[in-house]
Amino acid sequence: MGILNVTPDSFSDGGAFCDKNAAIEHALAMLEQGADIIDIGGESTRPGAQELSPAEERERVVPVIEGVLHHKPEAILSIDTYKAAIAEAALAAGAELVNDVSAFAWDSEMASTCARLRCGVVLMHTRGRPAEWRTQPRLRDEEVVPLVKRGLTEALERAAAANVERERIVLDPGYGFGKAYESNYPLLAHLGDLLSLGQPLLAGVSRKSFLGRTLAGVAGTEVPMQQRGNATLAATTAAILAGASIVRVHDVKPACEAAAIADAILAGL
Repeated sequence: MGILNVTPDSFSDGGAFCDKNAAIEHALAMLEQGADIIDIGGESTRPGAQELSPAEERERVVPVIEGVLHHKPEAILSIDTYKAAIAEAALAAGAELVNDVSAFAWDSEMASTCARLRCGVVLMHTRGRPAEWRTQPRLRDEEVVPLVKRGLTEALERAAAANVERERIVLDPGYGFGKAYESNYPLLAHLGDLLSLGQPLLAGVSRKSFLGRTLAGVAGTEVPMQQRGNATLAATTAAILAGASIVRVHDVKPACEAAAIADAILAGL
């Protein structure tokens, strides 16, 4: 899953693809490099990011969806949003999946909208809202996986209550979303524990701050986002070996190569 942030303020590539044509060109390049899905987001969820009106978010993402599909009608596109109105507009424009970082918790209409439109969904675990993350108490290592498992179980219950079909659901443990720095490593090491929930898993570790913090300990200085590629590949490979079926990445070609090696290792077990 290639990441396409059509935003001025995303943590890693904010501003790079605000222009519609630049965004479409980047999506097509990621597909050429081997991406199976392009995940398009119009609103950043980093702490302090501007919350958009539905009209503003729609204006950012719908023309990009239409533009990519004009050039590549067979492309599989995902809309990264927690708003039902944006999900509906994106699906009408040709997207096939809804990637909801709140797992149907922040918009009461989202679950019923996805059920009615029979799209694929990614339900991600988020611990609180972005504005709360910096002041949340740290989790002990042994608390992380049970917390995420409970949250994802509740997400599946919300989906079932709205009649979202189980075969349409992928689960995402939400690396970095309310899990501070080192708390993400137990979640990565024990990702396979979440397979007991019965759904495919998505892992999004690309360029995350917990990787940067570890690298800073090695380098002795802060490591910029664009210099976290090797760490991203290591964490992405670990996620695949631990059971992830989908990996969400900024740099598609090296991730495809890492995935091929990880798959070959799994085939040899």
